[in-house]
Amino acid sequence: MPHRVRRLLLTLAAAAFLSLGLAGPAAAHGFTSTVYAHVTADGDGPLRTELKLEYDLLVVSAADAGSDDSLFRAGTDAFETGDAQDRAAALDSHRTTAVDYVTRRFSVTAGGTACEPAQAGGFRMGSEEGVPYALLTLDWTCAAHDAGDPEIRSALFPDQEGYVKGTKTIVTYAVDGRTGSAALDDAHPSFPISQSWTERFAEFFRLGAEHLLTGTDHILFLLALIAGSRRSREVVLAATAFTLAHSVTFLLAALGLVDVPAGLVEPVIALSIAVVAGWHLWRVRARGTRVAELPAPGGRRFALDRAGWTRLGVVFCFGLVHGLGFAGALGIEAAWSWTLLWSLLVFNIGIEAVQLGVIAVLFPLLLLLGRRSPRAALWTTCALSAGVAAMGLVWFVQRVTGA
Repeated sequence: MPHRVRRLLLTLAAAAFLSLGLAGPAAAHGFTSTVYAHVTADGDGPLRTELKLEYDLLVVSAADAGSDDSLFRAGTDAFETGDAQDRAAALDSHRTTAVDYVTRRFSVTAGGTACEPAQAGGFRMGSEEGVPYALLTLDWTCAAHDAGDPEIRSALFPDQEGYVKGTKTIVTYAVDGRTGSAALDDAHPSFPISQSWTERFAEFFRLGAEHLLTGTDHILFLLALIAGSRRSREVVLAATAFTLAHSVTFLLAALGLVDVPAGLVEPVIALSIAVVAGWHLWRVRARGTRVAELPAPGGRRFALDRAGWTRLGVVFCFGLVHGLGFAGALGIEAAWSWTLLWSLLVFNIGIEAVQLGVIAVLFPLLLLLGRRSPRAALWTTCALSAGVAAMGLVWFVQRVTGA
């Protein structure tokens, strides 16, 4: 079989494997879910938690835990109709099962004593990143209110249920004049309101790092940047442009100063993956397929041509959109505070640490391959770019059509 045919088949196989294997869910972060909790208390009154839970996940999990087939049927039927009032009514008609599921896995204690929950009002509906969410308000009566600071614990939607592979609970609080935020998951299920600033910031650094690692679309965008960069300075410039852009919109959106619908953000993120990955294939085709005409990765001579500067501009613009996606993962709607700002900055630093780590590991390997065999490096980056571009296009179609 001729070498060119084999290489073409290799490229197409890589594209098909990646697009079929990784493009499955149209959601940005696969089989994960995020719970949002806002905790407030003032004086001797009850401590109030306003919970946002993914609607279909709550229906399935609560019905399964309570062996309530009628909740499953009513909830799924309401989900299919797409009517918010029907969805809220389905939960309200089975409130005992739904609330029992939540309060068994989300709890508040004070002074080592469990607080008693009571539902305040009915279920309401909302959305996060285009996904339907159920809103549940609970008032907690703590007998030992003055015995110590409240401690929040969340073990909602555990992996053992089989519906998700990881759930994070993003908590913001304003309790007796103290404000802050925390990120809970299976490894860190609880936190006291009196936690230190170092503990709080460590949690958000970890959350930012995990968000990039588990955010398949953001990782693929980064891989497209690496594959399309021929020299160290080129990937550094691309990564810097991406960082500056997404940092700006991330902070603006997370602080509530910019609000762009997830229905617009998510398709553009998917399109950005395809465009940046396809850019490398276009450059290869424009320069010809002979390796001698393509500078090997790692060459010392550096100069951006018009296409290079255009690529930087495209990366910067798409970085602005990715920043909106990062902010959507937090879903924080607390009022402005310096504590909140620092938490957001630390979250962003966690993202950047992982981004730099990925570049530091993968790009030197590409440079080494380019020095040993420029032809092999060329076909490796083309195969990678083709696969990433195919996934981006699949996701784009899914997110536009709602498939």
